[in-house]
Amino acid sequence: MNAKTKWALWTGGAILLIFYPKVLGIYYSNVFVMFAIYALFAVSLNLLLGFTGLLSFGHAMYFGTGAYGTALALKHIQGLPLIPAILAGVLAACLLALCIAPLVVRVSGNAFAMMHLAFGQLMFVLALKLRHITGGEDGIGGFEIPPLSIPGIASWDMTDPILFFYFAVAVIAGSLWVLWFFTKTPFGQIMVSVRDNAKRVNYLGFRVPHTKAVIYVISGSFAGVAGAVYVLFQNLIAAGDAYHIFQSFAPVMITMVGGVGHFAGPICGAAIFGLLEELTSRYTDRVFLVTGLVLVLVIMYAPYGFTGWLTAMRMRWAARKMAYRKLGGSASEHSGNQKLVSRLQRTESLDGCEPADHPR
Repeated sequence: MNAKTKWALWTGGAILLIFYPKVLGIYYSNVFVMFAIYALFAVSLNLLLGFTGLLSFGHAMYFGTGAYGTALALKHIQGLPLIPAILAGVLAACLLALCIAPLVVRVSGNAFAMMHLAFGQLMFVLALKLRHITGGEDGIGGFEIPPLSIPGIASWDMTDPILFFYFAVAVIAGSLWVLWFFTKTPFGQIMVSVRDNAKRVNYLGFRVPHTKAVIYVISGSFAGVAGAVYVLFQNLIAAGDAYHIFQSFAPVMITMVGGVGHFAGPICGAAIFGLLEELTSRYTDRVFLVTGLVLVLVIMYAPYGFTGWLTAMRMRWAARKMAYRKLGGSASEHSGNQKLVSRLQRTESLDGCEPADHPR
């Protein structure tokens, strides 16, 4: 894909988002905002799971802490502007990640996953018990959402659903771009090397625990961004919404369905789950049953997720095209053609492939 095509796609996407709420209305604008929030939440987890090889069953504690940080700031600080309120939630999630990182970065695999499951449940219990701070099961809600203001220039009312749509999409799109850019930096390549061969990274002079700690804090902070936008959108946050175990499983399922290790995988997964939830909720209230069935089918038949399946299809098509092109050559190329046909047959037996962005 050349630069002109990319610019055309980005421009078309921006125009589509500008007219989206005006064409489809407030309801589908709200659906899109929820999709975007969970896409960012899942991408922040994918930074750990797909790019660093660290599975977390407690990532909701950063999502919830970001939400509670913003809600408490708006509730107790009169006249707090919108951007500092969001930054308060992100700072709370970042500080929590800084506190937990020294305890978890020296382990990996099952130990890492189980430690986060324990920490996540601990945060859930604390949110229930500290009712005077968190509101417990009732949560914190009804706080005033400040306008987005540029002093002396303009002010936009964030209680307007369409204006909030543009604001939320801008914040989340900017966060996704920052995370994407981070994966393309030299440190992002070290991150992938930690996933593939941590011992070799250590031999090269990079301290693996310190590298994991930086990635961990960045991941938790951007989960906090998703939580901060979520609480502004819902104008309510409770213990169940913030720290429940299902909230931690959600980004894991989204990432696995979309494609672990691909940056766009969680975004595709969030779109798939959002579409499934929207369609199934019209006919049944057993949405979790349907999404669980989809997850099982993906693990069985497309273990690298939707983006992995697309990559396999692209490889299959490219191999077939190359083979057919070679088969049209001279008879002296017969031996080479046989090898190409054999490669094509092997390619067509693929159920998936390794992440294209960062092959193992």
